Amino acid sequence: MNASAAKAITTASAPAPVGPYNQAVLAGGWLYCSGQIALDPATGSMVGEGDVEIETRQVLSNLLAVLKEAGAEPGQVVRTTVYLMDLEDFGRVNNLYAEIFGEGVSPARACVQVAALPKGGRVEIDCIAWLG
Repeated sequence: MNASAAKAITTASAPAPVGPYNQAVLAGGWLYCSGQIALDPATGSMVGEGDVEIETRQVLSNLLAVLKEAGAEPGQVVRTTVYLMDLEDFGRVNNLYAEIFGEGVSPARACVQVAALPKGGRVEIDCIAWLG
């Protein structure tokens, strides 16, 4: 596959990237979604004021909007990475994550604690989906 076969996926229903990247790239039947943080797509402002559950709901909403724009559903996600500022938040984030990805075959996943996230966020999630 050559680079011209890759297609950028963008939607106004998810926040615009805060750097030189796309919300997602579709290549060879695979959808690679960039990490989403708790930005409100309409304002570009962080939501939740540090409440990890509010942030997680926004993160998942943003990720679902990107998947939808590409014609994908949560059941097509095969891999996710969850980045947390504090692993003590794992249980609360996991409960909300399970509402989206808990049916059928759940995606393979990694969850790591990080030193910092963009815009002071407490959670970020990226994913890979199969559309082929």
